[in-house]
Amino acid sequence: MKKSLVVVALLLFCAPLMFATLVTNMNQSALYFRLLSRNASTDVDAVFYNPAGVMQLKNGWHFSLSNQTIFQKKTVINGFPLLNTDTYEGKVNVPVYPDFYVVYKMDKLAFSFGFGPNSGGGTANFSKGLPSFEIPYTELAYVMHFLLGVTRYSEDIAFEGNSAFWGFQANVSATLTDWLDAAVGGRLIIAHNSYVGSIKNFMFNPGGGGLINASQFFTLIGAPVYAFLTADKAVNAAQNGTGITPLLSLNLHPADGLNIGVKYEFITKLTLTNDPTQDDLGLFPAAVKVHNDIPAILSLGAEYAFPSRLRATASFNYFFDKNADWDGRELLVDSNSWDLGAGLQYGVTESIALSAGFLHTQYNLLPAYNTDFSHEMSNNSIGFGGRVGLTSNLDLDLGLLMTFYDKNQRTINYGLFGIWPEEYKRTNFGFALGINYHIGQ
Repeated sequence: MKKSLVVVALLLFCAPLMFATLVTNMNQSALYFRLLSRNASTDVDAVFYNPAGVMQLKNGWHFSLSNQTIFQKKTVINGFPLLNTDTYEGKVNVPVYPDFYVVYKMDKLAFSFGFGPNSGGGTANFSKGLPSFEIPYTELAYVMHFLLGVTRYSEDIAFEGNSAFWGFQANVSATLTDWLDAAVGGRLIIAHNSYVGSIKNFMFNPGGGGLINASQFFTLIGAPVYAFLTADKAVNAAQNGTGITPLLSLNLHPADGLNIGVKYEFITKLTLTNDPTQDDLGLFPAAVKVHNDIPAILSLGAEYAFPSRLRATASFNYFFDKNADWDGRELLVDSNSWDLGAGLQYGVTESIALSAGFLHTQYNLLPAYNTDFSHEMSNNSIGFGGRVGLTSNLDLDLGLLMTFYDKNQRTINYGLFGIWPEEYKRTNFGFALGINYHIGQ
């Protein structure tokens, strides 16, 4: 029983750290929300998606500022029969998710800068914990039923985890031939994770009476070990680190209307250092380091502008997850993840364009990877929106995005308590607004 309670504490406070292992944010502009395919971009967001593609902009200054607002709900349904509830929900709300790009383009040379959250960028709030947090207390209450006549229990388990890996990117792009552009760049990652959580007020009812505080009860009957384990615990800790992402980019335009983008981002070696304010469980020893690399990424894209006002685009991203160092968690990745997107844009008038896109994201993970607090599911996303040209130098982008996740279920062996199913569900919705301004066209 002592082991079970220690395990629940470890799961509670380590959970937020594991949310970001497979998450590399590709949603880096309002244009992405409405097309879901930007790897051959020759617009201002090419600073991120296709740095060599900025050579297709006109000479002068180009600016882009966008914000995304994202809402996600994670639901876990557990079949363990002794739980007070079988459904647990966590909410991730991201009201501010900014991206900023600037390009200075000359005839055959361009300099560009970008800023945005390259990983993380949100706060996960589980106000009632998760099954893996509660089940050890459920098991304790069940055992105490035979020893002390316990028939009910309750507890307050909650945590909030925030993760934001801010990226500051700079590129130099050049025209090599009349059909080939190239770029070299780098991104500084400033990573910050924070964890605030608690396990409080574990109550049960010895003799079948009213609920009383378990820690106080164990203190009164002289059981100091159980009194300590069932006492209130809290953690308030942060992790910080920096890393560098080198990148190379090529942009090809071999025929009228056709543009092809190729980009390779090298692995970002990233080590985070613990910085606890309060750590009752000793989970974040001060100055201890953990590995949280951002994997290398190969990106390919193509865009074709038809003689009419129609544009078609396709993008492919391949993430080298298995080569990242996540302190062993990468060993639970069966094969590297990837995504494939396509989009269409139609110019209704000279100043108004409508667009839609589709994206499939594929994860291939070993069964042991997924848990109630850290799981990934292959999914399909749809995006749509449009652009309005307000003036000859100023335009506005609006995009909406929805993601639909594949079913994900596993069975868990709880030893003497049997084997029970656990199912994961998720919903995701977001919208983005972007402003682009050009000087010198």
